Amino acid sequence: MAFLVLGANSVSGYTVKNSLRFNSGSSDYLNRTFSTSGTSAYIATISFWIKKAKLGSSQFIFGTFAGSPSVYSNDLYFTSSDTLEFDFGNAAQYALVSTQVFRDVGAWYHIVIAIDSTQATAANRVKMYVNGSQITAFGTANYPAQNSVLMAFKNSNANSIGAAWNAGGPIDAYMSEFINVDGQQLTPSSFGQTDTDTGIWIPKAYTGTYGTNGFYLKFANSASLGTDSSGNGNTFTVNNLTSIDQTTDTPTNNFATMNPLNNKSTSGSGTLTEGNLQVSYSGGLFQTNATMAVNTGKWFWETKGVSNMQQGTVGARIGFLVQDNTGYTNQYFEGACIFGMWWHPTVGIYTCVGTTQTLRSSTLTYTDGDIIGIALDLTNNISYWYKNGTLTYTYDFSALVTIGSYFMCASLGNGSGSASPVYQLNFGNPPYSANSYQDANGFGNFSYSVPSGFYSLCTKNLSLYG
Repeated sequence: MAFLVLGANSVSGYTVKNSLRFNSGSSDYLNRTFSTSGTSAYIATISFWIKKAKLGSSQFIFGTFAGSPSVYSNDLYFTSSDTLEFDFGNAAQYALVSTQVFRDVGAWYHIVIAIDSTQATAANRVKMYVNGSQITAFGTANYPAQNSVLMAFKNSNANSIGAAWNAGGPIDAYMSEFINVDGQQLTPSSFGQTDTDTGIWIPKAYTGTYGTNGFYLKFANSASLGTDSSGNGNTFTVNNLTSIDQTTDTPTNNFATMNPLNNKSTSGSGTLTEGNLQVSYSGGLFQTNATMAVNTGKWFWETKGVSNMQQGTVGARIGFLVQDNTGYTNQYFEGACIFGMWWHPTVGIYTCVGTTQTLRSSTLTYTDGDIIGIALDLTNNISYWYKNGTLTYTYDFSALVTIGSYFMCASLGNGSGSASPVYQLNFGNPPYSANSYQDANGFGNFSYSVPSGFYSLCTKNLSLYG
């Protein structure tokens, strides 16, 4: 399967090491009040990278409230239609709303908001860019009046990142390289460039000045995630975020997560949280697949059973399956799939070919708190199944293999009784405390040793082995 690999061979050689994972369920956000208008009350550039985790809801990237005049604010947020809106004025009196939608939960976006309200031409007062290209198509385009005062990160105003100024509308997303440049209206080329090998927009180091209220949040200090690295000391207060929310899923090495756009369901339902790494199920059959697929190489990931793994007779399932464009339309672990394997917590490990399910091992179980590791060898078509770091089962599926794309999956299967299992998936950036085991390339954070020759599912590794 061909992949567009973000940051795998960066012409700049610049590596972004960390991002911060925001989860709306725990109301994660950063906040700071600035004491002055800074270098300029009218001019600034805000640059950041973001990977969305939730669709179809209003979610704030940052928000500012001045208090006077009433409801005077600068806000940037994804709307419930997944468009991007920037408000500059009283009750969104001045607003820019893109026609472009942002629905790719597996990719990093670079967004730049470049502001200079002193400009005579209205369209030059606020410029919005995504991945190096200026947004020019707007469903709403009400530019601020000339010399409108900029509220964001100024003048004793309440500022939040990851939520509105009052902590409302928290976002589900990963954010990285959050920069505010006070007093300059810059272009995206100050923060990124096109990779000549792939044609992909990638980060580069910002080397300019920041201005008085400028800051650079690179989320590198797990003990102080709001630390400003610009030299200005404009550090943000951390709210509800912990060291577990610091990740290595970045715009120069993108990791797999679970994909809300690739769910399979009949009567069941599922909810993805914690950066699409926690999956909660209820009801009948429901399955979620990962954002990345492979058809060659050797790959390793872990799944933690959080709660209700063995509830009712339904039970949870974790494993992998094959999808292509010509096979079954309902590609579940149970029902119909081209080829798949899964571990049922009370029954054992199954294979499935078409609609034929075969129990391969009936003595293996797992429950809440157990961490299941799966090592998938697509070079030799062998799968290895681990429980809390111990190899418990090996299966050679060469005779069953079908050409296609292999997805890592989690599901709630068919059966009687109620079930509401909760999983946490770990492709290298766990939503729980792990033990810092990495693959041979130094990627990932796993609870147990990565088997020799196997790798975490990220774009750096995909560029080498995928």
